[in-house]
Amino acid sequence: MLTRKQHELLLYIDRHLKQTGFSPSFDEMKDALGLRSKSGIHRLISALEERGFVRRKHHRARALEVVQIPQIEAAEPASARGVDMFSPTVIKGDFTPALPAVQVADTANAVQVPFLGRIAAGHAIEAISDASRLIDVPAGLIGVGTYYALEVCGDSMIEAGILDGDTVIVRQDRQAENGEIVVALIEGQEVTLKRLRRKGSTIALEPANARYETRIMPADKVAIQGSIAGLIRRY
Repeated sequence: MLTRKQHELLLYIDRHLKQTGFSPSFDEMKDALGLRSKSGIHRLISALEERGFVRRKHHRARALEVVQIPQIEAAEPASARGVDMFSPTVIKGDFTPALPAVQVADTANAVQVPFLGRIAAGHAIEAISDASRLIDVPAGLIGVGTYYALEVCGDSMIEAGILDGDTVIVRQDRQAENGEIVVALIEGQEVTLKRLRRKGSTIALEPANARYETRIMPADKVAIQGSIAGLIRRY
């Protein structure tokens, strides 16, 4: 089921797209829903994306696509059952996650991987490397290879569905394809989480938040530490 705010936001985005041809800004969405901060909008959009109602067009600012509008059915009135009380509205839809790699932590069917600390999805910070701590990860996120986990700190990847406080599962690898979200070591000192773009002898580390700028650096200044295999979000 969608919450009332999720449904209100979905309808607002749909109306705005039909009227203007482009997505509303976070400030416009915040004001339309009467919220105090944009962080609430980030959470609502992520919830709608995970449930398959909206899709982000990555690499473009303010680019949301409405995939479907749920049907609304009023529940059977309580008065019809001889009960005098409010009858809620039920919003039905397909809630198959749009991001299959996003999972609620499940220790019943889990494997353990090293937790190496925090990584910046914003301005680069040093990672805390402490492989002595292990965390449980859903087995479905782990394939062939070596994996580790990092806690996300910052909001520069929110339009890719990666939020502050999420735990990303990283497949350790020195190589990555263009467009993959990677853990990048910058000049041997700073670590950050960004989308990788290669062009000639340079590498672009691209955020997924219009508030941040892409960093373009010589390829020999950037070492790939792995690519994102999935993430865990605890509610």
